Amino acid sequence: MEELRLQQMTRELCHELYKEWENDEAIYMDMSLFKPYVYAEDAVNKYFDSKQDSSRIIFVIMLSGKPIGELQLKQIDYDNKECTLSIHMQNDNFKGKGYGTKAEQLAIKYAFEELGMNAVNADTVKKNTRSQHVIEKVGFELIKEDDCFLYYRIQR
Repeated sequence: MEELRLQQMTRELCHELYKEWENDEAIYMDMSLFKPYVYAEDAVNKYFDSKQDSSRIIFVIMLSGKPIGELQLKQIDYDNKECTLSIHMQNDNFKGKGYGTKAEQLAIKYAFEELGMNAVNADTVKKNTRSQHVIEKVGFELIKEDDCFLYYRIQR
């Protein structure tokens, strides 16, 4: 596998990532909300700015020096020592090749070793079986579900 690593997201990398972005139908329970993604500089700046807070760390998934996805550790709760993982790959060119699995493994290690978390949570839309497969493959356990989502947790 080519070199894959997580890197802190910057505004420039965010633009580079989203210039080649494609929305994924699998993450929409309500398909009336789905629409193809169209890059817009203002929208990416607004998105990047909206994600800058102390309860979130945004990484860009880098493959051989190019951004291929975004991974967030969000809802970071330092008191209860838990956070939530979120991952989205740039487009279908980078799905089904093990990149998401490797990125999640790196993020879980970071959450436990660098942030001192005791648990990492994740959720996925019920119809997103690819995401469920990866989440379970890296060690998350299903803890509950509702009409739309499956909720997972991995503990140290």
